[in-house]
Amino acid sequence: MRKILIILALAFSSQFALAQEGVPVYLDYLTDNYYLLHPSMAGAASCGKVRSTIRQQWFDQEDAPNMQTLSFNTAVGQNSGIGAILFNDKNGYHSQTGAYLSYAYHLQIGGGYEDLNRLSFGMNVGMVQSRLDESDFLDAGDFDPIITGVLRSDSYFNVDIGASYFYKEFYAHLTLKNAIFQNREIYSEGFESTNQRRYIATLGYLFAPRNSKWQWEPSILYQRTDRTEEQFMDLNAKAYYDLNDDNVLYLGMSYRQSFDGAEFVDGTSIQEQNLSLLSPILGVKHKNFTFAYTYSYQFGEINFASGGFHQITLGIDFLCTKDRWSCNCPAVN
Repeated sequence: MRKILIILALAFSSQFALAQEGVPVYLDYLTDNYYLLHPSMAGAASCGKVRSTIRQQWFDQEDAPNMQTLSFNTAVGQNSGIGAILFNDKNGYHSQTGAYLSYAYHLQIGGGYEDLNRLSFGMNVGMVQSRLDESDFLDAGDFDPIITGVLRSDSYFNVDIGASYFYKEFYAHLTLKNAIFQNREIYSEGFESTNQRRYIATLGYLFAPRNSKWQWEPSILYQRTDRTEEQFMDLNAKAYYDLNDDNVLYLGMSYRQSFDGAEFVDGTSIQEQNLSLLSPILGVKHKNFTFAYTYSYQFGEINFASGGFHQITLGIDFLCTKDRWSCNCPAVN
């Protein structure tokens, strides 16, 4: 019975994670890591960046979803950038581990060297291993020809392609994840490709009042998954406060709403619940070091446990060109 409850809870609270081959889209990007979603951001900033994220759901539950990422990106010359991503994602009986290498080209399309008006193109090339642990699926005496009762795994190659545009305080990103259809034999048995293409779009703008220590950054993210047509949107707001030359405090709030729901029975009626998350963010940047904490609270009648999603991000910047751009642009300055 406990296993059934876990599977049902995962279906409601993490309904998009299982469909996301590659790095799942959580809120890592809001803690100074747009590169994790968009390969065109490799080497886009005036500093090289190393970011590590640890995400855990339901601390008191066994087999609860958790993920770890480690990313690196830096500029190479004036117009190129390179990067790498390692990740491990586990969700109940499903898990995946992968690595990506990235290259981006940044094209200045107007203004002088310090004027931010740039179009960037990027690509990830990666390998992912998916695993399905069926060792606990069968009890003694049961038989199911589909269930092997062992740990199954399959590896596949794929690429992500994307573009970014920056104009002073405005930015836009568009990325296609898993551009090549691939079969994962542990799920499809070779009959149909299960490697889902995903489309991710991001828009944002930074309001920086003159002679103010505060900066305000509203943004929006939209994702659509091919074939299953799953969709969700993030509405985000961040505020930066300059404590002094070496320290910046930032606060944020993100609201995620899915456009698709999971059905469940309530008495004699069938109800539908969409994924809705509210996530406060607290971060600080001290010189070249970054620390951030994110907590996500899930709305809805179906919740497996009272604990939410906890995420910690650690980062370090290196080889910085101080305030390269004349604008107030945290993502690239």
